[in-house]
Amino acid sequence: MSRLLDQPAGGATYHEAGVSIEAGDEAVERIKQHVASTARPEVLGGIGGFGGLFRLDTSRYRSPVLVSSADGVGTKLEIARLLQRYDSVGIDLVAMLVDDLACLGAEPLFMLDYVAVGALDPKRLEELVAGIAEGCRQANTALLGGETAEHGGVMRPDELDVAGFVVGVVEQGEELGAHRVREGDVLVGLGSPGLRSNGYSLARQVLVTTPAALELPAWDGADVSLADELLRPCVIYTPTVLAMIRDLGSGVHAAAHITGGGIVGNVVRVLPEHLDATIDMASFDTPEIFFEIQRRGRVSAEEMVRVFNCGLGMVIAVDPDAAEAAVTIARSAGMSASIVGTVRAGSQKVVLS
Repeated sequence: MSRLLDQPAGGATYHEAGVSIEAGDEAVERIKQHVASTARPEVLGGIGGFGGLFRLDTSRYRSPVLVSSADGVGTKLEIARLLQRYDSVGIDLVAMLVDDLACLGAEPLFMLDYVAVGALDPKRLEELVAGIAEGCRQANTALLGGETAEHGGVMRPDELDVAGFVVGVVEQGEELGAHRVREGDVLVGLGSPGLRSNGYSLARQVLVTTPAALELPAWDGADVSLADELLRPCVIYTPTVLAMIRDLGSGVHAAAHITGGGIVGNVVRVLPEHLDATIDMASFDTPEIFFEIQRRGRVSAEEMVRVFNCGLGMVIAVDPDAAEAAVTIARSAGMSASIVGTVRAGSQKVVLS
């Protein structure tokens, strides 16, 4: 240390600048058990190194293609911050990631998370990571590692943001997508009991006029508070979609995860230029929270389907002969599922009726 200045004790410290090394060490110890609970056989070692190790089982694939995705939870985190409840948003993060990969038919292998905080609260971080671990277990995905950054003096002490990155694998030539969709395909819908993690900027503007509003019933006569409704964790569809692919094979053609952009903006992503998707809005249940947003914000139906899932979390295009079996597979997994539409000749539009 001879090349550093010999300054006396009592000067500026990292802790005073807003970063606690001790809190970081405690946080790592708290989350170790949660990370370990998500391990798959391919994971090598544990957390604490400079990177995570994952051995790809190439014996399962002739020509494996790696698929990756990155996402966050959006302004749903503001609801969590107001309520100081972070247990469910970790599940939401995993859902946003792995369900995107499922749209390509990919099995999610592992994920990394990135958490930025104003001040590191080990208990709060553990609550968040416990939710991420729960989502990973549901999706059979390893939480391979991540980063927690304390941004003292830049973010408010109670401010938090989280993002994730996931890697999956699919056999080359077996990817789902618009290239497999055919005229006459049937659209199977998987229900969403709530908003998932999309449209919260509009939902908060309309519903959360004051923080106290979160403690009121979500709508007149509701048996849940607005807080509980808005923090309802996302359903993770990946295991169900992969089960359909396993059981129905080439009968599954494409899948659309209904996230930002709503029903219209996401279903169109799995359509070739010469085909339309027709969806019957009465063929699936729309939870009351969506009607409450319409009532309180005077939001048009056109705007709703551009922003929200409106009760339809995933749409899968399948061969007509596989449609009933696809619904049965989903329902046997505890999903709300129904035939919601068809694919017909057109010009790459989503037609709602």
